[in-house]
Amino acid sequence: MASWVAVLSVVWVSIVIAWAWRVLNWVWLRPKKLERYLREQGFTGNSYRLLFGDTKDSSMMLRQVQSKPMKLSTSHDIAPRVMPFVHQIVNTHGRNSFVWMGPMPKVNIMNPEDLKEIFNNRQNFQRPSANPLIKLLVQGLLHIEDEKWAKHRKIIKPAFHLEKLKGMLPTFYQSCSDMINEWKRLVSKDGSCELDVWPCLKNLSADVIARAAFGSSYQEGRKIFQLLQQQDKKFSLVVRSVYIPGWRFLPTKHNRRMKE
Repeated sequence: MASWVAVLSVVWVSIVIAWAWRVLNWVWLRPKKLERYLREQGFTGNSYRLLFGDTKDSSMMLRQVQSKPMKLSTSHDIAPRVMPFVHQIVNTHGRNSFVWMGPMPKVNIMNPEDLKEIFNNRQNFQRPSANPLIKLLVQGLLHIEDEKWAKHRKIIKPAFHLEKLKGMLPTFYQSCSDMINEWKRLVSKDGSCELDVWPCLKNLSADVIARAAFGSSYQEGRKIFQLLQQQDKKFSLVVRSVYIPGWRFLPTKHNRRMKE
């Protein structure tokens, strides 16, 4: 009996040590090794910080930027608002830079020739494994690889042919006309009113998709689009957080709602 207890104790200790080593490698050893390799190749960025990397700073900066109205200007440079942290990193560390999404570094590829090489060699440049919860919202071409990707791209390509899009112009026109007519009804007697156009433009996109792809209107598919908007908000939280392996299986309120 004592021998069995000793054997089980050794096995248990071995499992704990192996698990602890994997965690240590995931949260510290491997990220620091990748950082050293990147710097040796001429890339620069913030030093790796345990587990979270740059995610906290990135989320905080995005919240700060989006809490203020966007200034009206003639410039179309919206990078400081859409991706403020990456914009700051590029300005600080240059075009050959990287950011830390948790323990995983992401390199900013800004040279068109490098991008061309990546797109033409999809077998050598695989997409990084993302948070599994993302697949509850984003699927299709964004997640498949290799020949399956090429096959699916070939299937959907005819839908975006110029002649096909021309045939949808009446549908686009009807959706835009409905939105403009609604705006006209909101205009006060003195000929002006204050209007937040963002919800209207989101509804316009949904209405165009519903009419062109499914032959219905936004009003008829309102419930589906509302659920998609809820899922999109939760998706935004997922991509800005660090995924801990196995976390998706926990019955948290967030996980349950995304699966619903």
